[in-house]
Amino acid sequence: MELAHRGGILTSASLMVGAAAAEAAVAIARRLPSLRVGLHLVLVEDRPVLPPAAIPDLVDADGLFRRDLVRAGAAMFCLPSVRRQLAAEITAQFEAYRATGLPLDHVDAHQHYHLHPTVAALILAIGPRYGMRALRVPAEPARVLRAVEPGAGRGAGLITAPWSRLLARRARRRGVIAPDQVFGLAWTGAMTGERVRGLIERLPPGVTEIYAHPAIAGSFTRAAPGYRYPEELAALTDPATRALVEERRVRLCGFGDLG
Repeated sequence: MELAHRGGILTSASLMVGAAAAEAAVAIARRLPSLRVGLHLVLVEDRPVLPPAAIPDLVDADGLFRRDLVRAGAAMFCLPSVRRQLAAEITAQFEAYRATGLPLDHVDAHQHYHLHPTVAALILAIGPRYGMRALRVPAEPARVLRAVEPGAGRGAGLITAPWSRLLARRARRRGVIAPDQVFGLAWTGAMTGERVRGLIERLPPGVTEIYAHPAIAGSFTRAAPGYRYPEELAALTDPATRALVEERRVRLCGFGDLG
């Protein structure tokens, strides 16, 4: 993250407040005042902030968030007791972020789980109390992907598109900033230099977010299978990428820089 910001085009990062390395990440963010930092809400597949006993329907026998995403999502939608636990955990993560003292640039969620209508409603109700002004809406235009690589854009984006449109409407009704388009779904974990530069060459009008997972090889133990972390770091720090940004007069910013 630090290399991608100091020596590349990375302008913002998202913090998982319950992660084991959260304290170290906050320390890095504090010495990078120009880096915009937001909250990466985690509600599935990782560690909660609240004790597992306080949110029994959200966690498994090991005290980690559930991995059966469909069944967990159905429970959040249908069961009032689960919604109360969900609201408590979301509030706790906003509280934990506020305790870092970092300005809150934006909010997004692990596995884009904020597309879930119940989760979205709770974030939009709770987030503004903690200064939330911007929210990622993962709307990825397939036509742009196909212009970069023919045949791309036939996967997750087709499934998430209706929910992204709904989330965008709800966010904007609340006065919450959302990007016009987001790239990173189809090529998650594989945002190579060619792909990043291909997107920059074809940026649609408006505000665009391109997200990646840059890291040095072997720098952490919980790597996702198949993710090409060093290639994503190289994509963001390649001088050719920076030169293209300048040539195209792309304004690099965080959500906090937007009106």
